[in-house]
Amino acid sequence: MRQLPKIVSRGKKRLGRGYGSGKGGHTVGRGQKGQKSRGSIGILFEGVKMKKSLIKRLPLRRGKGKFKAKSKPIIIKMAYLEILPSGSNVTLELLISSGIVDKKDAEMYGVKVLGDGEIKKKLSIAVPISKSAAKLIEKAGGKVASESEKGK
Repeated sequence: MRQLPKIVSRGKKRLGRGYGSGKGGHTVGRGQKGQKSRGSIGILFEGVKMKKSLIKRLPLRRGKGKFKAKSKPIIIKMAYLEILPSGSNVTLELLISSGIVDKKDAEMYGVKVLGDGEIKKKLSIAVPISKSAAKLIEKAGGKVASESEKGK
Protein backbone atom coordinates (compact mmCIF):
# COMPACT_ATOMS: atom_id res chain seq x y z
CA MET A 1 0.00 0.00 0.00
CA ARG A 2 1.37 3.42 -0.95
CA GLN A 3 1.73 6.17 1.62
CA LEU A 4 0.55 9.45 0.11
CA PRO A 5 1.93 12.68 1.61
CA LYS A 6 -0.49 14.78 3.64
CA ILE A 7 -1.71 17.89 1.87
CA VAL A 8 -1.63 20.92 4.15
CA SER A 9 -2.97 23.61 1.84
CA ARG A 10 -6.40 23.43 0.28
CA GLY A 11 -6.90 24.39 -3.37
CA LYS A 12 -8.45 27.74 -4.27
CA LYS A 13 -12.17 27.75 -4.99
CA ARG A 14 -12.74 28.38 -8.68
CA LEU A 15 -15.43 30.95 -9.26
CA GLY A 16 -18.16 30.52 -11.82
CA ARG A 17 -17.66 26.81 -12.47
CA GLY A 18 -21.02 25.49 -11.23
CA TYR A 19 -22.07 23.97 -7.91
CA GLY A 20 -19.41 21.27 -7.98
CA SER A 21 -16.64 23.85 -7.66
CA GLY A 22 -17.51 24.45 -4.00
CA LYS A 23 -18.34 28.11 -4.46
CA GLY A 24 -22.04 27.77 -5.22
CA GLY A 25 -23.64 28.60 -8.53
CA HIS A 26 -25.67 31.69 -9.46
CA THR A 27 -23.68 34.75 -8.27
CA VAL A 28 -20.55 32.82 -7.18
CA GLY A 29 -19.42 35.23 -4.48
CA ARG A 30 -19.68 38.41 -6.54
CA GLY A 31 -22.79 39.82 -4.92
CA GLN A 32 -25.92 40.56 -6.89
CA LYS A 33 -25.55 43.60 -9.10
CA GLY A 34 -23.08 46.28 -10.03
CA GLN A 35 -20.03 46.82 -12.16
CA LYS A 36 -17.80 44.36 -10.27
CA SER A 37 -20.32 41.52 -10.52
CA ARG A 38 -20.50 41.64 -14.31
CA GLY A 39 -16.96 41.79 -15.62
CA SER A 40 -13.50 43.12 -14.99
CA ILE A 41 -12.87 46.84 -14.66
CA GLY A 42 -10.01 48.23 -16.72
CA ILE A 43 -6.75 48.60 -14.81
CA LEU A 44 -6.62 52.32 -15.59
CA PHE A 45 -10.24 53.06 -14.66
CA GLU A 46 -10.50 55.59 -11.82
CA GLY A 47 -14.22 56.32 -11.83
CA VAL A 48 -16.09 59.02 -13.74
CA LYS A 49 -16.20 62.77 -13.00
CA MET A 50 -13.30 62.49 -10.58
CA LYS A 51 -9.93 64.19 -10.46
CA LYS A 52 -7.85 64.33 -13.62
CA SER A 53 -6.98 60.75 -14.54
CA LEU A 54 -3.53 59.31 -13.97
CA ILE A 55 -2.97 58.98 -17.71
CA LYS A 56 -3.69 62.67 -18.28
CA ARG A 57 -1.29 63.63 -15.47
CA LEU A 58 1.63 61.65 -16.87
CA PRO A 59 3.96 63.31 -19.37
CA LEU A 60 3.14 62.32 -22.94
CA ARG A 61 5.09 59.33 -24.19
CA ARG A 62 4.17 57.52 -27.37
CA GLY A 63 4.45 53.88 -28.34
CA LYS A 64 4.37 50.48 -26.72
CA GLY A 65 6.69 51.19 -23.78
CA LYS A 66 4.49 54.03 -22.58
CA PHE A 67 3.94 52.66 -19.07
CA LYS A 68 7.31 50.99 -18.61
CA ALA A 69 9.94 52.59 -16.40
CA LYS A 70 13.04 54.03 -18.03
CA SER A 71 15.92 51.57 -17.89
CA LYS A 72 19.12 52.37 -15.99
CA PRO A 73 22.64 51.47 -17.14
CA ILE A 74 24.43 48.33 -15.95
CA ILE A 75 26.66 49.17 -13.00
CA ILE A 76 30.29 48.03 -13.06
CA LYS A 77 32.25 48.09 -9.80
CA MET A 78 35.90 49.11 -9.69
CA ALA A 79 36.93 45.68 -8.46
CA TYR A 80 35.69 44.12 -11.74
CA LEU A 81 38.16 46.27 -13.72
CA GLU A 82 41.08 44.61 -11.85
CA ILE A 83 40.87 41.59 -14.19
CA LEU A 84 41.72 43.76 -17.21
CA PRO A 85 45.39 44.06 -18.24
CA SER A 86 47.26 47.15 -17.08
CA GLY A 87 47.35 50.03 -19.56
CA SER A 88 44.30 48.87 -21.49
CA ASN A 89 41.71 51.22 -22.96
CA VAL A 90 38.36 50.35 -21.32
CA THR A 91 35.61 50.45 -23.93
CA LEU A 92 32.26 48.71 -24.23
CA GLU A 93 33.80 46.14 -26.61
CA LEU A 94 36.59 45.29 -24.12
CA LEU A 95 34.10 44.87 -21.26
CA ILE A 96 32.02 42.49 -23.42
CA SER A 97 35.02 40.47 -24.67
CA SER A 98 36.44 40.08 -21.14
CA GLY A 99 33.06 38.81 -19.90
CA ILE A 100 32.36 41.62 -17.42
CA VAL A 101 29.04 42.49 -19.08
CA ASP A 102 26.66 40.65 -21.40
CA LYS A 103 26.66 41.94 -24.98
CA LYS A 104 22.88 42.13 -25.38
CA ASP A 105 22.33 43.89 -22.03
CA ALA A 106 25.24 46.31 -22.52
CA GLU A 107 23.96 47.45 -25.91
CA MET A 108 20.40 47.74 -24.64
CA TYR A 109 20.98 49.58 -21.33
CA GLY A 110 24.55 50.90 -21.54
CA VAL A 111 27.15 50.69 -18.76
CA LYS A 112 28.51 52.96 -16.04
CA VAL A 113 31.58 52.51 -13.84
CA LEU A 114 31.03 53.32 -10.16
CA GLY A 115 33.73 53.86 -7.54
CA ASP A 116 33.03 50.80 -5.39
CA GLY A 117 36.28 49.07 -4.42
CA GLU A 118 39.92 49.79 -5.18
CA ILE A 119 42.03 49.66 -8.31
CA LYS A 120 45.81 49.50 -8.67
CA LYS A 121 46.17 49.25 -12.46
CA LYS A 122 46.61 52.14 -14.88
CA LEU A 123 43.56 52.13 -17.14
CA SER A 124 42.21 54.50 -19.73
CA ILE A 125 38.41 54.74 -19.40
CA ALA A 126 36.23 55.53 -22.43
CA VAL A 127 32.80 54.62 -20.95
CA PRO A 128 30.51 56.65 -18.66
CA ILE A 129 32.00 56.88 -15.15
CA SER A 130 31.05 58.46 -11.83
CA LYS A 131 33.10 61.28 -10.30
CA SER A 132 34.30 59.16 -7.37
CA ALA A 133 35.39 56.37 -9.76
CA ALA A 134 37.21 58.89 -11.96
CA LYS A 135 39.18 60.11 -8.93
CA LEU A 136 40.23 56.54 -8.07
CA ILE A 137 41.34 55.88 -11.67
CA GLU A 138 43.42 59.07 -11.78
CA LYS A 139 44.89 58.30 -8.34
CA ALA A 140 46.06 54.91 -9.66
CA GLY A 141 47.75 56.67 -12.61
CA GLY A 142 45.09 56.07 -15.25
CA LYS A 143 43.12 58.61 -17.25
CA VAL A 144 39.45 59.25 -17.99
CA ALA A 145 38.28 60.41 -21.40
CA SER A 146 36.10 63.52 -21.26
CA GLU A 147 32.46 63.44 -22.47
CA SER A 148 33.39 65.02 -25.83
CA GLU A 149 36.04 62.34 -26.50
CA LYS A 150 33.72 59.45 -25.56
CA GLY A 151 31.32 60.30 -28.37
CA LYS A 152 34.06 60.03 -31.02
